[in-house]
Order: sequence, then structure tokens, then C-alpha cells
Amino acid sequence: MKTIKIGTLDKAVSRMGLGTWAIGGGSAWGGDRDKDACIATIQKAPELGVNLIDTAPGYNFGNSEKIVGEALKSMDREHIVLITKFGVVWDREGSLFNKVNGRQLYWNLSRESILEEIEKSLERLGVDYIDIYMSHWQSVEPFFTPIAETMDTLNELKAKGKIRAIGAANVSSEQVEEYLKWGSLDLVQAKYSVLDRAVEKELLPMCKEHGIALQAYSPLEMGLLTGVLPRDYKPVGAQIPKKWFQPENLPKVFDYLDELKPFCKKYQCSIADINMAWILAQDEKVVLLSGATSSAQISQNTRSTEIILSKEDAETIRDMAEALDR
Repeated sequence: MKTIKIGTLDKAVSRMGLGTWAIGGGSAWGGDRDKDACIATIQKAPELGVNLIDTAPGYNFGNSEKIVGEALKSMDREHIVLITKFGVVWDREGSLFNKVNGRQLYWNLSRESILEEIEKSLERLGVDYIDIYMSHWQSVEPFFTPIAETMDTLNELKAKGKIRAIGAANVSSEQVEEYLKWGSLDLVQAKYSVLDRAVEKELLPMCKEHGIALQAYSPLEMGLLTGVLPRDYKPVGAQIPKKWFQPENLPKVFDYLDELKPFCKKYQCSIADINMAWILAQDEKVVLLSGATSSAQISQNTRSTEIILSKEDAETIRDMAEALDR
């Protein structure tokens, strides 16, 4: 498994990480999953060279963190790069986010909220420090907190050894600039797939300029780019409102996936592998999040890190994907 360096972390970080939103279950994923299978998936990851585990309290109200915590009990914590997040809460006031199973979620990035969240996350995960602590979403009115205040709190947690590095998800380039005014920003997490390339306009260039790693989430568009869904597939849960799951777009995506088959033959890999390898080919400081929910899936997905697409093939795939928006 290829690795990169992130910030001042003393651990090399695998270019593929295991994302555990789906493992957390809940209505966004059509219900809870078999916990033993989820734990086995997490424990399988390091055997395949995947040492980056990503979770968040906002994934099914802490359930994802609890499952990761159970898995960590029989893993070597010091060889795991653990990411969890803050800023999405359900037990205190904040700016309205969304409602899940009748429970309201809020955005809150205040000092008081962060200090409470970090303790709860450490308890659920069963650890005494977080490698990368990341803002899940950014602060908005009416409960707005300046990034300067949020960073002051994070720098304090870093000085106390409770976190080792700082990340920010779902940020604009302007917000990245603001984070950098008040300390080090080591990782930016953003949605990035061959079908959603918005980060290439400003965010990715800014990360390159400042040596910030970019973590691409949803590289397979919530399973759509795996190549295993049937043409008559009906989206569920969080898939339903997404652009590429709309009835007018699904057929175009399936046509695109069919066009990838010659590349799969050339590189001796799956359609999912090609779509993830394309992301990795865009920059050496990009890391992927694989939302695998079984040992077999994480084993399969790691193959994408071994594929080296030619420059010509990467450009051809880009052209094919861009054609879907015309």
C-alpha cells in the first residue's frame, strides 16, 4: 500500500482509508448492519495496509464511533491513523442541519461544544487521543463561530495531546485560508469522484500550494460507480436526492460504466478500481475513503491503489465523464 505524510504526524498514512459512515448504519443506509461483520471489516483493513480509519459522531448518532471503538480493542492502536469529527450535534442547540429518524441534527463549532464532543468521542472510541480531529461541516448562522475561535480550541487540544493534527471537511478555499491564519491545517476532506470534480477548480490547487493532503470521500458516488448495480436499480436512503441517482441521469452513468470495460481488461481490474485509481492519479497528496462494509469489499478496493493509469487513459476517462454533463 502506498503511503503519504500528513502534517506532522509521525505515522505514514495509507493512500486509502476506510470510511465508516455506512458501517454506522441507520436510515441513511437502509438500516443497521451486522455488527460482527462491520468489526471484521475494520480489523481486516490493517492487514491490507489500510491504516487510516475515518469515523464521526454524526454517523448514526455515535454508533459508527462505538463500532470502531469495539474493533480497536483488539487492534494495535499505535499503528492506526484515526480520524473523527466535530460540529454535528444532536444534544445541544446549534444551526439547523437535517433530521434523521425524527431526531434533529445541528451545526455547532463553538468552544464549549467542541470540548464536550471530544470527550464523548474519546469515550466511544475507547482511546486517549485522536490522530486527526476534523470539523465535519462549517459554522453558519444563527449559531456562527469564527474559525479563529474554533482553531484556538483545536490548538489547545493539540497542545494537551488529545489530538495530533487538524482537518476540515466541506470547506471552501476561502475557509481554508482562514484556517491557515490561525494554525496548521493538515487535511481537507471533500467530495471528489470522476463524476463530481468541483474540488479541482479552487480547493485542490490550494491544498497543493500549502502542502495539505486532500481526502476524497464518496469516490464511488455511494456505490453507483462500483459497476455492480443493475440498470433497474432504485436508490435508497441518502442516495435518493443525489444528482446521479436521478432517473434522467442513471442511464447515462450506466452507459459510462459500460465504456470503462476496455480499461478494466487492460488493467486487469474492476470498474470500481478504475474509478478510484482515476482519483489517485490526480495528485500524490490525494487519499481515498473507501466506504466498504465487508472484508471482501475492502480487499477488493485496495487493488485500486496498485493501478497506475497512463496519462492518456486518465484524460480519456475524464473526457468520458465530462460528456455526461453535456
